[in-house]
Amino acid sequence: MVGDFRALNTYTVPDRYPVPKIQMALTLISQAVYIATMDAFKGFHQNVVTPRARKYLRIIFHCGVYEYLRITFGIKNGPSHFQRMMNEIFPEGLSEGWLIIYIHEILACSKTWEEHMYRLSRALTKIQSVKMKISLKKCHYGFKELKALGHVVSGHGLGAALHQVQIINDKPVEGPICFISRQIKPTEARYGASQMECLCLVWALEKLNYFLEGCVFEVITDCTAVKSLLNMKTPNRHMLRWQIAIQEYRGNMTIVHKDGNVHKNADGLSRWPLPNDIDNPAYVPEEASPQIPIEGISVTDLNTTFFEE
Repeated sequence: MVGDFRALNTYTVPDRYPVPKIQMALTLISQAVYIATMDAFKGFHQNVVTPRARKYLRIIFHCGVYEYLRITFGIKNGPSHFQRMMNEIFPEGLSEGWLIIYIHEILACSKTWEEHMYRLSRALTKIQSVKMKISLKKCHYGFKELKALGHVVSGHGLGAALHQVQIINDKPVEGPICFISRQIKPTEARYGASQMECLCLVWALEKLNYFLEGCVFEVITDCTAVKSLLNMKTPNRHMLRWQIAIQEYRGNMTIVHKDGNVHKNADGLSRWPLPNDIDNPAYVPEEASPQIPIEGISVTDLNTTFFEE
C-alpha cells in the first residue's frame, strides 16, 4: 500500500543529512579479509512517525481516512531520516571505521576471524538492544568475497577500483560512468512513445540508485513527456505508478528538456552501431551460404490443357 505524497513532497523542506557515497564506503573494505552484511527488514517501516507528522501522511479510502504510523516509501526525506537513525544506533562502529551503513544495509569488516566474531557480536548485541529486525535471507557472515552495495566486494577485488579512483583524482575529466540498456518486454512493446521514454527514466533511476541516492542531479531528455512526468495531472495507471516510484528523488532531481537536434550524443550507441567486422570486439563471423553447383537443367513439356485459355 503506497500513498501519493507528491503534494507533500513539494512543500517539504529537504533534509540534507548526508548519505554515504558508494565509492567512499567501498574504500573502507579495501583492507578487509572477512566481510559481513546485514539488512534491516522492511527498514522504513521500523521507524515510527511522530504524532505531529502523522496528520500529513493521511490517505483516503472508501471506508475512511487513515494515518501512517510508520515511515513509508515515497516520502521525500525518508532515506535521509533513516540514515540518521541508523548512524545514531551504531556510533562506535562508524567512528572506529569497521562498520559501514548505507541506509538499510550494514557491512562489518575485519582483518582476522577473532576480530570478525567480536565485531559481529557487538553489532548484533546493539541490534537486539534497540529491537531492530534484520532480514535473515540477506545476512551473510564471515565471507571473503560477497555482493554488497551493488558490487562484488573483497579486500583483494577493490585494488583495481582504488587505482581508478586515484587516476580520477589526479586528472579529473568528466566522462561516462556507465552505459546501461535492456530489451523491452512483450507487454512493454505496446506502450506509446511517451510511455516508453518515461519507462526508460524510471528503470534507469532504479538501476542507478546507488549513484543517485541523496545526490542532486539532472536528467537531460529530448522527450517533453518525461519532463512533465512528476507534474502530470491525469496520468494513466502506468504513469501514476511511475510517479509514485520516483517520488524519493523529487527535490534532488531536475528534468531538463534538450531538443533532439542537439541531443544526438544520447542516441549514438543505438543509431550508429559498429559494423560486424574483424575490428569490432564483438565480431561474430557470418556463416557462408553453401555453394551448390548446377550440373544440368531438365525441361519437361507441360500439357497445354493445364492452363486456362
